[in-house]
Amino acid sequence: MLRTFRSGEFDLARLIDDKAGQQISVCLPARDEQETVGPIVETIRAALVDRVGLVDEILVVDDHSEDRTAEVAAAAGATVLRAEEILPEYGEGHGKGEALWKSLYASKGDLIAWCDADVRHFDSAFVVGLVGPLLTRPDLVFVKGFYERPDPAGGGRGGRVTELVARPIVSILFPHLAAVVQPLAGEYAGRREALEQLPFVEGYGVDLGLVIDVAARFGLEAMAQVDLGTRVHRNRPLDELSPQATSVLQTALRRVDPGLVTTSTLLVRPGLEPMAVDATERPPLVDVPEYRRSSA
Repeated sequence: MLRTFRSGEFDLARLIDDKAGQQISVCLPARDEQETVGPIVETIRAALVDRVGLVDEILVVDDHSEDRTAEVAAAAGATVLRAEEILPEYGEGHGKGEALWKSLYASKGDLIAWCDADVRHFDSAFVVGLVGPLLTRPDLVFVKGFYERPDPAGGGRGGRVTELVARPIVSILFPHLAAVVQPLAGEYAGRREALEQLPFVEGYGVDLGLVIDVAARFGLEAMAQVDLGTRVHRNRPLDELSPQATSVLQTALRRVDPGLVTTSTLLVRPGLEPMAVDATERPPLVDVPEYRRSSA
């Protein structure tokens, strides 16, 4: 059974005690998020680094931004690395999953919490809620966030790709994961010793891929989800969501049978240029020689 927590149920003073020497890294993959990444970093640093010392590191991996994302994040107090500078021998790489994989390599924490960099009105309780179950329940290895998403057009807990693609996929192909409220949520945390054993899809399929892979490798009882309250982020135009939906579908089908789809799909949409959607996967870091050497 998938356990569910609320972010507000964790006492900071107790979490500091439970931390017991473990290091916690908060990592943000970011691409062209100069408007929101600064306030997010500032909030985490003020509330959880300077004030109580719960978080030890804030790392922003800049995914080939064309705006001032890197400069803004650094000025706010984050360590900023460009995706193409991390493990360059594996290629420059593009996409959210690539940035997550490289942030796991570059970060120092025993516990890693990931948050999206496009969230408005970011609350430090998001981070507390994600790491709380890991600090208080040593049997857990992975925690997935969920939240309400205010939307003038009518919203709720799931976005359009979640409701139209991810949830039907999970219900049909992975029904044991049907209790996961938001399989595509970008806020989650895990233990390094577990995360380093998992492959990372380069693109937007990474969120669902990790949920499926954690359950398959460690069991549903090693997972939990946490209600993070309300999350406000920018909504993307519909034509920007079809590549995301394609990547999610690719990821799911390849976990049913790797032979069902190739790692690259040409997405054809009338009136728009065809787009190649890549579902290449980065190997588990424990299989990467550079990582093994750095961890020795």
